[in-house]
Amino acid sequence: MSRPFYITTTLPYINAKPHIGHALEIVQADVLARYHKLIGDEVVFNTGTDEHGLKIYERAQEEGKDPQVFSNEKAQDFDSLKNLLNLSYTHFIRTTDPHHQLAAQEMWRRCKENGDIYKKNYQVKYCVGCELEKTDSELVDERCPIHPNRDLELIDEENYFFKFSKYTEPLLHLYKNNPEFVLPKNRLEEIRNFVSAGLQDFSISRLKEKLPWGVQVPDDPDHVMYVWFDALTNYISTLGWPVSAPEGASPGKPSDFERFWPGVQIAGKDNLRQQSAMWQAMLISAGLPTSKQVFIHGFITSEGQKMSKSLGNVIDPVDIVKKYGINPVRFYLLGALPSYEDGDWSNSRFEEFYTAHLVNGVGNLTSRILTMLEKYSDNKIPKVSEDIFDTKTFWDNYEVTLENFSFDENIKYLNRLVSTCDGIISENKPWEKANAGEDISIILYQLGEALRHIGLAFLSILPETGERILNSLGIDIKNLETLDHEKEWGRLETGSQIKKGEILFARLEK
Repeated sequence: MSRPFYITTTLPYINAKPHIGHALEIVQADVLARYHKLIGDEVVFNTGTDEHGLKIYERAQEEGKDPQVFSNEKAQDFDSLKNLLNLSYTHFIRTTDPHHQLAAQEMWRRCKENGDIYKKNYQVKYCVGCELEKTDSELVDERCPIHPNRDLELIDEENYFFKFSKYTEPLLHLYKNNPEFVLPKNRLEEIRNFVSAGLQDFSISRLKEKLPWGVQVPDDPDHVMYVWFDALTNYISTLGWPVSAPEGASPGKPSDFERFWPGVQIAGKDNLRQQSAMWQAMLISAGLPTSKQVFIHGFITSEGQKMSKSLGNVIDPVDIVKKYGINPVRFYLLGALPSYEDGDWSNSRFEEFYTAHLVNGVGNLTSRILTMLEKYSDNKIPKVSEDIFDTKTFWDNYEVTLENFSFDENIKYLNRLVSTCDGIISENKPWEKANAGEDISIILYQLGEALRHIGLAFLSILPETGERILNSLGIDIKNLETLDHEKEWGRLETGSQIKKGEILFARLEK
């Protein structure tokens, strides 16, 4: 029986169009979803949109639209990334979905029943950009360092609060007993230090007269939920939680929650606190299992500068994909940017990376091997011969790097295997041996089988490329077994018909 695997991204706000940072996170999640499907797991892959809160409400007002109409339009922009980036997500949840709002209200009730929700007067500096309150120690020149161009809101009103302070020890216990709960390790240390310093209760509601756009607080018509309390619940509402939801209220099935939760979450470093502390405390309060693991990625800068509308350097994934294509963009996001830290989008580096590793790398190698099989083996795979590429070690490294979210290291191993194949060809010069009348069937099989392994590895990274490589070797991916079987050496069948086809990657026009 297949194992369940659940992975989810965070939900981006819909107040602006998708940018390259959204693409990074969802492509990383897609790689893991495809990898787990390849190893035989039953996969649920969740993403969606966060549609409540002050900045959504303000943006809708600016455009003269009802917030729900505005949300419906903007959500489509994010859902369109599925085709744009060749994504495989199974669930797309919107926080305005009725079933999600029911789940958020149930989360509220459970936390309240546990004695963790109370009401008090609230005075705080609030960043609308982050949708978070800010202490003086977090500010730089009286401004949020993440949104320095926005004035802070000064809030003075009665709100409901969540007893975050109650969960210092439970959270520290969670981190101690699960040393890989947050990856990379420096992010675990960061959140541990934050929690160890002592937690402050946080506001979880807003007065409806000031913010009418939000999920209604149960049993209090004067308040709506603070956007974070509402939105975080999506990770389980998408699975059909709560089980007691009315029939037809959820796209998931009640059994999905029991089968797939807890899951793996991917988030940016600005979400560390919310995902690995606030959300975990809410789950503990509600009597639910905490997340399985949280991976934190860095930001993307643009030509060395932070992306911002004022600088005009925000990178639109739609424009980039139209210019370069899906596969080059996915490959750069995964391989050229450091998985654990901030990375830079540079058009010149993008073109260098594309040419070096896709055009001159796997693209050229595929063409060389298929041409030799076509010319010297009558378009057919020769008899099986031994593994000279140590593919077992390659697959060990491939799997470990994905399990550790080291996408850049994963692609380094893949590029290294491509380079090794090129080196073997240059060293042995099979065409010279063939012209001298020597039998080169052994090395031709070795190269063809190595190419099969490369195509198999690409199925998670660049699925279209992986499929094209395998098809060229006469392999229909619909007939593939699980990775444990397919990664064995010698599965490329003797006599299989070669289908060379067009080149994988064209050179960029100058």
